[in-house]
Amino acid sequence: MTNFLNTSTLIAIIILHAFVGNNDQYFKKKNPVHIITTWELPDALEEVSGLSWIGDQKLAAIEDESGLIYIYDLAEKRIERIIEFGDDGDYEGVAVVGKDAYVMRSDGLLFEVLDYAATHPETKTYQSAMSHKNNIETLAVDPKNHRLLFAPKDLDPNDEDIKGIYAFDLKKHMMLPDLVAPIAMKDKAFKKFEKHKSYRTFRPSDLAVHPKTGELYILEGVNPKLIILDTTYAIKKVYELDEDDFAQPEGITFSPEGRLFISNEASGGTPNIHEVEIE
Repeated sequence: MTNFLNTSTLIAIIILHAFVGNNDQYFKKKNPVHIITTWELPDALEEVSGLSWIGDQKLAAIEDESGLIYIYDLAEKRIERIIEFGDDGDYEGVAVVGKDAYVMRSDGLLFEVLDYAATHPETKTYQSAMSHKNNIETLAVDPKNHRLLFAPKDLDPNDEDIKGIYAFDLKKHMMLPDLVAPIAMKDKAFKKFEKHKSYRTFRPSDLAVHPKTGELYILEGVNPKLIILDTTYAIKKVYELDEDDFAQPEGITFSPEGRLFISNEASGGTPNIHEVEIE
């Protein structure tokens, strides 16, 4: 009996060791989003709501109360400049294309700030098909297709069971009438997060296009998470973010080399920008 128990125990240990060894990659991926560097932001950016890389270790940032673009210097760890483009309002997304900046207001009004670094930049506006009930918090450059992308946080104007990705044509300077792609709120990838009202299952707070892969990275700030869509806009990954590190992720952007930055509103603490890596 003793020999049998010892043999059984040994076999069990060998099987367990093999299982764990063969699944190291699985266990590592339980927390695949790693913070490399953190920049604590000043009070002026307490409600930082959007980011865009502009080069030379600098980011354009906005916060959701003032018509101001903040130029933040990562190397110097300070706000280098503040650019006024509009009245106070609920501004949620920012994207820089060459010398021009674009800012999305939550009611779907897009601001084009021409030659934003000029002393007195000119501003134009374009109304999307969205309104306050849709609540737009996202904006990103899709350089390959010469357009800006955005998605509603709340109700989609076409279907409450999707979050559509919509676009602004940078060549024609017009909102495109058709959605680029739908994200199905009843997709199996969202099963764990499913809500009674499906539009609350995933509530985008910002998005960015990966400069190397063309994949679309979309944040949620309400229940911190990050989803990655492949180039066909199918859901590739869903990552839950640690709320201790990502209290309220509201901004996301990439450098041309693929460095990934995520900003967090203060949410009772200190606003910050994280540079992160994903395994």
